[in-house]
Amino acid sequence: MNFTASNTALWHIIIQLGLLGLVMLLGNLLRRKIKPLRLSLLPTAVIGGFVALFLRHMGWFPFDKIFLESMTYHMTAIGFIALGLRAPARSERIHTKEAARDGVNSGAFIVSNYLIQGIIGISVMLLLSATFMPNLFTAAGLILPMGFGQGPGQAYNVGNTYETAYGFAGGASFGLAIATMGMLWASVGGFIYLNIILRKKKTAVNNDELLRIDRVQEPVADQGEIPLTEAVDKFTIQIALVLLVYLATYAVALGITRLFDVVPALAGLRQSIVPLIWGFNFLIGSSLALGFRGALAGLRRVKLMKRKYTNNYMLNRISGSAFDIMIFASICAIEVDDLRNLWIPFLLVTTVGGIITLLYIKSMARILYPHYYLEGMLAMYGMMTGTVSTGILLLREVDPAFRTPASNNLVVGSSMAIVLGFPMLLMVGLAPQSPGMLVTTLVICAVYAAMLNLFLLRSRLSPLFRKKRDTPDT
Repeated sequence: MNFTASNTALWHIIIQLGLLGLVMLLGNLLRRKIKPLRLSLLPTAVIGGFVALFLRHMGWFPFDKIFLESMTYHMTAIGFIALGLRAPARSERIHTKEAARDGVNSGAFIVSNYLIQGIIGISVMLLLSATFMPNLFTAAGLILPMGFGQGPGQAYNVGNTYETAYGFAGGASFGLAIATMGMLWASVGGFIYLNIILRKKKTAVNNDELLRIDRVQEPVADQGEIPLTEAVDKFTIQIALVLLVYLATYAVALGITRLFDVVPALAGLRQSIVPLIWGFNFLIGSSLALGFRGALAGLRRVKLMKRKYTNNYMLNRISGSAFDIMIFASICAIEVDDLRNLWIPFLLVTTVGGIITLLYIKSMARILYPHYYLEGMLAMYGMMTGTVSTGILLLREVDPAFRTPASNNLVVGSSMAIVLGFPMLLMVGLAPQSPGMLVTTLVICAVYAAMLNLFLLRSRLSPLFRKKRDTPDT
């Protein structure tokens, strides 16, 4: 075998990963040394991503677009699988009815944000299409909740599906750009909001305190786990478990896809459903991870397995690294030229979406989290415009020790949102079929959002209904 530089297939991935690591470290250096960047709360992956985007478009660094898109796609699934394999920590277990209620409410709150963002996206696109952009791909409005509410991986998957299956030129870059703008709304917008409301309060903690909090919140090992090093390193076991579940994810997605080939009744749905199956592979992966984690716990309960093989600390590191790489790669993969005809819808959709998301979360958080409004609002706002990581980042500025249930709400709420948000996947495939289907999707979003908001406001509405029922007829 040829091990020299002439064997480009052998060295390609190493060169790309090396460049990724170099620019990521450069982004970290810039964040630490440049005060405005440090104060902006922008994650290192976002800063590094913008630096890499500039270097790639200037032709100074040979980043491979296919490699970057592959990293965005695969790291999304790997990150969610690693999170799914985590056993709930003591701090994440629901011990009270109030915590359970807040977790369920947070799940409905998350999905209602998806739906409202979807309504905004579709409405803005329809308005532009009806005025001075008649050839606009209006179903692209549904990319807004994917980019803002779910992150770069999902935005890229939906944008790429619309581009390849429905001819939406620049769809992948449009999705990545929306997700990037969402990160800016979460980080920069979050920082501005923090400074407005906490001008006279301490908004940050020093490194020593952060290290102390990390040790309390996230122990390196739990009772009954396998040793750190034995016949195999414990970290190797964690990687093997994640890769095993990802292999099973591929097998399940492939099996479902084959059904459309062997069952004639499903042939008509192939074009709309199959791209979603592969585009949302992270949902299959996270579901399989939860099932696998439950199976391991069951084996321990019946004494067929004596030791615990998963380690939360290491799985968190895997998911954190995967999401950092995903964010970095997603920004660097944006093709600015692809957006040349999409700047108006891009700026309009993200601006209207960002403002309404902030106003909606502020108003609902006062009702849902009356005892920790600020913490609950910032955590949810960070997640609904960026990712779970940005939600935690904003939360730590006002609740560094996670003393409020806000962090738990993100964990439990995200799990609930997988179930409650499943209809959104069907809408993503339904909307581009025809103008009539797009309007139907808009109506479904509005009705579903109204139902979820009635559920969230039930504590305030029920006294009104009781008062009306008890009022005697005149």
